[in-house]
Amino acid sequence: MQYAKLGASGLDVSRICLGTMGFGQPGSQFPWAVGEEESQAVVKSALDLGINFFDTANIYSYGDSERYLGSALKKYANRDEVVVASKVFFTHSDRPNQHGLSRKAIMQQIDQSLERLGMDYLDLYIIHRWDYSTPIEETMEALHDLVKAGKVRYLGASAMYAWQFEKAQFVAASNGWTPFISMQSHMNLLYREEEREMLPLCQDENIAVTPYSPLASGRLTRLWSSDSKRSRTDDVARGKYDKTQQQDMAIVERVNQLAERYQVPMVQVALAWLLKKPQVVAPIIGAHKSEHLTGAVDALDLQLTAEDMAFLEEPYVPHEVVGPYNPEESDFTR
Repeated sequence: MQYAKLGASGLDVSRICLGTMGFGQPGSQFPWAVGEEESQAVVKSALDLGINFFDTANIYSYGDSERYLGSALKKYANRDEVVVASKVFFTHSDRPNQHGLSRKAIMQQIDQSLERLGMDYLDLYIIHRWDYSTPIEETMEALHDLVKAGKVRYLGASAMYAWQFEKAQFVAASNGWTPFISMQSHMNLLYREEEREMLPLCQDENIAVTPYSPLASGRLTRLWSSDSKRSRTDDVARGKYDKTQQQDMAIVERVNQLAERYQVPMVQVALAWLLKKPQVVAPIIGAHKSEHLTGAVDALDLQLTAEDMAFLEEPYVPHEVVGPYNPEESDFTR
């Protein structure tokens, strides 16, 4: 396993992060989720491979993801050695003060997340989206207070526009509050819109990028003539990628061509491309089976040439922005 600092911090994280969005009772939120026993097996395999970075959220399977992850880490890991990230913004409730990034919501949600995880603190607390209805000053001060209270060690953000992220950083710096050290963005070979503004911003300010959906929900791991339960039932992923299937097919075919040339699975080519991007520290792999992690870790050893990178990137055409929150949409999208 390779390790790297998480942005401008002293925190050491594995260059592969285990994402646990798929941990939960099948059907409670996601039909393709896996139960507690299978989740524990995946966490154990991750630890055996040297992965020390784990990502969850309060909304994943309405809290079961946090419960399953916390239980598995308590069973198999030394808490002082692992890095646990969770998120705040979405909740299952549409009642007043139950979601978003107000001080009241943040203070409630951190305590609930810690209780579900069975932990005293989070290593990384991530705002899941931008809250258009709460002043960013209120959000950043509340997050800073969590750090000062010892409930959170570091702060991160996810899925927003570059101007929003820079505004939050400016507010934190202007008031002496804790800044974000990481950005969890939607990024893969089929969706590269973050390369326009977010990645250059993160590179300039030494902010770690931890891409979510690095394999486009499995679309970069196989030719599209094959099938999987998730591809049939994951409406979230279908909403992201179905509109651009025709233009994306050429990219998937090129991933397959390079995989055949190097005699490796397609997953290794897709991840090796991502790992070569500036500021990408740890792609978040949503593994449901232990074997999914082995292929991801092996990607660390595959070194693509400049010609390989250009070959993979050449067919890409601009995509509609997917990820930043639209306040007129209430559905959870990642």
